[in-house]
Amino acid sequence: MKRRLVLVALAVAVQLVGCATVSTLNAAKPGAPIVYSGTRLDLYAMKGGCCPEDRFGVAAPRYPALDLPGSALLDTVLLPLSVLTVLGVEFQATGGL
Repeated sequence: MKRRLVLVALAVAVQLVGCATVSTLNAAKPGAPIVYSGTRLDLYAMKGGCCPEDRFGVAAPRYPALDLPGSALLDTVLLPLSVLTVLGVEFQATGGL
C-alpha cells in the first residue's frame, strides 16, 4: 500500500511539474526544438524570452524555475524517443488491452 501511494504521488508530481515538456511535445510545431524541449522552454522563460509561442508553439509556464527540475527529468526519460524523432526514424507502436 505504501509503495503504491508513493508511485501515485510521483506520477502526480511529474504531471504537475513537468508540464512544459508535455506541452511542447503536444504542440508539434514545425521547426520547434524536440530534444529537451521542456527544459529549453523553461530556460528561455527564465532568461526573459519574449515570444515562446513563436519558438516553441506554447506559452511558457507561470513558474519556470519550479517547472525546470520536473521537465529536465521527463526530458531525460524521453531522450531516446526525442533523438529518434529528430533523426527521422519512424516507428509504429501498437498494443493495448
